[in-house]
Amino acid sequence: MAKKILGVTGCPTGIAHTFMAEEALKKAAAELGCEIKVETNGAIGVENALTAKDIQEADAIIVACDKNVDLERFNGKPVLEVPVADGISKAKDLIQRCLDGNVRVRQGSGAQRQAAPEEELSIGRQIYKHLMNGVSHMLPLVVAGGVLTAISFLWGIYSFDPESSQYNEIAALLKSIGGYSMGLMVPVLTAFIAQSISGRPGMLAGLVAGMIASETGSGFIGGIIGGFLAGYFVLWLIKVFGKLPRQLEGLKSIFMIPIVSVGAVGAVMVLLGNPCSALNNMMMEFLANLQNSNPLLLGVVVGCMSAFDMGGPVNKAAYVTGTMLLGQGNYLFMAGVSAACITPPLIIALAATFWKNRFTKDDRAAGLINYVLGCTHITEGAIPFAAKNPLKVLPVLMIGSSVSAVLSYLMEIEVPAPHGGFLILGLVNKPLLWVGCILVGSAIGAVLYVLVTPKVVEAAEASAGSLAVSGGNAGTVSRTEAKPAQSLYHANTVTLQVKGKTKDEVIEEMASLLEKDGTLTDKETFKKAIYEREAMSTTGMGMGIAIPHAKTNAVKIPRVAVGISKEGFDFASEDGEPAHLVFMIATNENGGDLHLKTLAELSGKLMHEEFTDSLMNAKSREEIVRLLENK
Repeated sequence: MAKKILGVTGCPTGIAHTFMAEEALKKAAAELGCEIKVETNGAIGVENALTAKDIQEADAIIVACDKNVDLERFNGKPVLEVPVADGISKAKDLIQRCLDGNVRVRQGSGAQRQAAPEEELSIGRQIYKHLMNGVSHMLPLVVAGGVLTAISFLWGIYSFDPESSQYNEIAALLKSIGGYSMGLMVPVLTAFIAQSISGRPGMLAGLVAGMIASETGSGFIGGIIGGFLAGYFVLWLIKVFGKLPRQLEGLKSIFMIPIVSVGAVGAVMVLLGNPCSALNNMMMEFLANLQNSNPLLLGVVVGCMSAFDMGGPVNKAAYVTGTMLLGQGNYLFMAGVSAACITPPLIIALAATFWKNRFTKDDRAAGLINYVLGCTHITEGAIPFAAKNPLKVLPVLMIGSSVSAVLSYLMEIEVPAPHGGFLILGLVNKPLLWVGCILVGSAIGAVLYVLVTPKVVEAAEASAGSLAVSGGNAGTVSRTEAKPAQSLYHANTVTLQVKGKTKDEVIEEMASLLEKDGTLTDKETFKKAIYEREAMSTTGMGMGIAIPHAKTNAVKIPRVAVGISKEGFDFASEDGEPAHLVFMIATNENGGDLHLKTLAELSGKLMHEEFTDSLMNAKSREEIVRLLENK
């Protein structure tokens, strides 16, 4: 019976990461042969919520979130907590860990509902998680307030002023509503940072701290300080007051903790008001001056930050700074941030349009979707393409984003709304020029992308003999397609009688088969990769099966070496029993996730006893190949 895994995804904005992680986990589960249900915590709330029955029946739970979700319901279950980006780029690895049982059980029980200690997360991870909880709740206010304010400008930049000839009542109303919404961003940010740390009790003190930060002019710096101060102070109070008699439980929650926390945190925030205000003003002034004095440097910094992790903490740092500056009437900074965020998906889309030979069929389709994602300010569409070759692709995306941001600052473009992409062009002071800046950066990025990525050899081409050979060297094959250029199985790499009796002997024997077949350029390098994988955990799966595998550039073409042993051999299998079937999978670095696909395919077949019996009783190497290929 297939294992049942649950997933929970969520990102601070709930725009793209949430649902991309959902799809990646579903796809990985399907390929690895297990059931999965994924709950999404997006901008519109929880969808496909996990039921008590789901949780009870689950073998493991993957929580890929950068925002707070209810984890107490998973107490007593194996729970794997990772950033949402890992849910996208490492989905198969996460699923495999769950299938392998390599996941810790969350402390507490369903009855006790006690959360696992936060010490399990690194300090940096804790801080980021709390901060992003505040940001996720603040952003909708900023977006709503910023767009409404920007719309009011359509009647004129001074249309809200009764003394101006541009005055319009509707514009003034929209400007007023937008101002109220923007005015709440610091208190909401602070309140939900505190709530993330100490729950509902901390939210009250956090809200007051945020209001004081807003009133004293300390801005989002004061708000962040106030949020963490309120959260950890209330957490300490809960521990202190927890020693009091249970008869005082109600008094603690509605009287003692609120009064002490609000009073103490409020007093500290008043004292910190002037220093934080000075620091906030200094930073804002520095950025404003940098816009005017060195737009080139500012554009490069903003571009690199926006494209570095595309929706991650570095990207969010630039984005949040832009939204805060919007609240101070600075619309220039956000123009560069938005341009830099729009550019990465457009780079992928343009490359997929004009250089199809750099993409597989599936990747081209996904690449074209990035037109929609990019034009609507959703950077995350470029993540799957960057994840395949981050050392080459990420610098390209950062360069393209930097060009777009630099040009936006040089042209003194103003974007008064924090999100929306090209949907808010009507609110931009120089809309066509802004689009041009973004297209220039995207075009440069697309050209660079083509220069750093090799051509893809489609399976259909390969089967016709169209192998891409670089530099006239027949030993160097250039490919990135996850599909093999030819059959994974060949009679030359099949042996009906494995001679080795130990793990080392069998690895040497199967590697020699691959070398003799011409699959390997360097057997020793390949073996080293095999042993590195074995050091993580044995690939002796039990039930008489061993599947050693390696992904290295010492492999010219993807191939599986197959060995049969009626007597059996020792492969340090999980069940301690001898192995009778060995499948050594060899793929190259450009082979994508071929080895995982092959593992999944093999695992599915080998679960059937009649199939393994057929392999064991095969009379020829050709018969083995036919069975594995289902011919």
